[in-house]
Amino acid sequence: MKRRGVLLSAAAAGALVVGWGLMPARSRLGSAALLQGGGGVALNGWIRIEPDGSVVLAMPRSEMGQGVHTALPMLAAEELDLPLSRMRIAQAGADAIYGNVETLQASLWFHPAHEEDPDGFRRAQVKAARWVVGKIGRELGLNVTGGSSSVADAWPVVRLAAATARASLLGAASLRWKLPVEELVVADGRITHPSGRTAGFGELAQEAAATPPGEVRLKARKDWKLIGQPAPRLDLPAKVDGSAVFGLDVRLPGMKYAAVRLCPMIGGFPGAVQADRALALPGAERLVMLPAEGGSTAGFAVVGRSTWHARRAVQAVQVDWQQRPGGGLDSQAIQAALESAVRGDRGFTFHAEGDVDGAEREAARVVEAWYAAPYLAHATMEPMNCTARVAGGKVELWVPTQVPGLCRDIAARVAGVPVDDVTVHVTLLGGGFGRRLEVDYAAYAVRVAMDCGGAPVQLAFSREEDMQHDFYRPLHVARLRAAVDREGRVTSLRITSAGDDITPRWMARGVPALSAGVDTPDKTSPEGLFDQPYAFGHQRMRHVSTRSGVPVGFWRSVGHSHNAFMIEGFMDELATAVRQDPLDFRRAMLRGSPRHVAVLELAAAKAGWGTPLPAGRARGIALHESFGSVVAQVVEASLEGGRPRVHRVVCAADVGTVVNPNIVAQQMEGAVVFALGAALYGKIDIRDGQVQQANFPAYPMVRMADAPTVETWLVPSNRPPAGVGEPGVPPLAPALAQAIFQLTGKRLRSLPFNLA
Repeated sequence: MKRRGVLLSAAAAGALVVGWGLMPARSRLGSAALLQGGGGVALNGWIRIEPDGSVVLAMPRSEMGQGVHTALPMLAAEELDLPLSRMRIAQAGADAIYGNVETLQASLWFHPAHEEDPDGFRRAQVKAARWVVGKIGRELGLNVTGGSSSVADAWPVVRLAAATARASLLGAASLRWKLPVEELVVADGRITHPSGRTAGFGELAQEAAATPPGEVRLKARKDWKLIGQPAPRLDLPAKVDGSAVFGLDVRLPGMKYAAVRLCPMIGGFPGAVQADRALALPGAERLVMLPAEGGSTAGFAVVGRSTWHARRAVQAVQVDWQQRPGGGLDSQAIQAALESAVRGDRGFTFHAEGDVDGAEREAARVVEAWYAAPYLAHATMEPMNCTARVAGGKVELWVPTQVPGLCRDIAARVAGVPVDDVTVHVTLLGGGFGRRLEVDYAAYAVRVAMDCGGAPVQLAFSREEDMQHDFYRPLHVARLRAAVDREGRVTSLRITSAGDDITPRWMARGVPALSAGVDTPDKTSPEGLFDQPYAFGHQRMRHVSTRSGVPVGFWRSVGHSHNAFMIEGFMDELATAVRQDPLDFRRAMLRGSPRHVAVLELAAAKAGWGTPLPAGRARGIALHESFGSVVAQVVEASLEGGRPRVHRVVCAADVGTVVNPNIVAQQMEGAVVFALGAALYGKIDIRDGQVQQANFPAYPMVRMADAPTVETWLVPSNRPPAGVGEPGVPPLAPALAQAIFQLTGKRLRSLPFNLA
């Protein structure tokens, strides 16, 4: 009977799941109560009308230079027919309507070909999976700024919220004047009638809040006046005049300052600690021990009257650091282990098509190459920091974060208070690149604030602590093999890669209740390899998931950042093997991918591919799709003093509908410089558990004098907006590697480039 009861319960649970799946998705417009305040009138959870007629948009995403605090207001202003200068933003609350649904849907690892499946079966599978994950995302409300998803996620909901508010305002004017809605016109934040009657949004707000919107229609593309135009950034004036508030700019009455010192060995911990001399220094107040939090390393902090006092004292503490029980980690040994795993040719198969083994048996020759990419740090210009106050059973944070909800959760866990008693204020971010998807620094700040008697405490990492206690881009290796037949045609592609998975580790750190210690195939490891667009007749892509013990995290463009280097570098090797021009070879292999061909040809045309260059210069080309966008880059480079010098990068991109072309160009320019630094210099070495690089002298960045000219050309598109902040990173390294090959005849198969 007990067994039958279990079966019945399982069946009932299954029925509930099916029933839930068939229900309509939860609305993301939300209640107006979520945005009330400041004297304005909210019309839904996203739009509030101020008395002066300006409009406040609830802002759930963090601004870290990518322009989201301009792009999202542009969507709302378009639907409201309001000048962008009259849009304001207010930090969104913790309600589920502000969760990022797109980033969860993007985690699905279907092959792109499934979405274009002609028989419709696999396309239906993709659609169904996105529907289910979208519904889950609406329920979870996970607020994440990452995955180049902010505009894509906001595209439907912010426009709908603004259009709904517009309909209510029109309805209110219609009722007030007893005139048909069809005769009313909205322009510049006012509603007018040919009879001369007119009213601003502020005058109609109260009535609009009580007026059902009726039929809501989004503006047709042909009627857009703002979307697609190069509007000025709303955050620029404050950043120019110095009034912008980043995490380290927070100042509160009675604030104290804390400096951290964590165990220099990954996974290690402090043994005996002697702090008497340190705390006797002027301005030093107390030492607070820090257990490992949020996946980071144990250590301690010293609180002082200023950051200088705290840092001086924390360095004076005498401590006997202890190695982790498993012994010190070593990046060279980890790479050797990954290479051994790849040789085993096992792992999870993310994509398979045709008969790779048969194609290799029948081949005239097989081309094989090994590629490798090192650990990388995020090295944001603003090191990790958080200001916390714990008083009266309440916790308040001022923090530059990409995950305010997760900061709220870990603060509640550390302080032992209900999550509703935690308030998070998101400041501007001095760089994110994925590092601020972590919550370790917020947890440390709360831990210190608990020991400070209700005073606010600003905890900040030094540059050295920041770089040596990061969540690094994983070390990654791959073996690529292709069969070439007797006619010189490439017939197959086999890829086996190995490296640590990011998503399961991140979930365990930030969302432990959902991770439950379960590892599932992680798209971020093989992305860009298993889903490459080239038409190989036979394909097989496997990935071996490993757990090295090194803390790994999301790094700008994630797996694409190194996998594009590997697949595009190998494409160049194949072009050479079959004696074809790299552009012609790619174009021929993009059968059935007109979107990719259009981007590739635009980049080549604008760069003058095939035309003569000055002596000592060469070009390289690469193409990659990531985060829904297709980007091609042509790099023009030379060698100066035996080192590569990039003079010009021509970037062509199809990012779907362009909201603000200026911001797209800025992001492509920033991505090129970011990727160039990684290609030329970026590497984190670990010996005996200790990260060897501690500051920019050992982990260089591209300086202004070495930055290339970057041109950005956009392919017109009617698709919804796709990613912008990250897709400009992946093509740079392989394009540069090809240019260097043209100059030297040397193939570069590992990052960073070494011409010695």
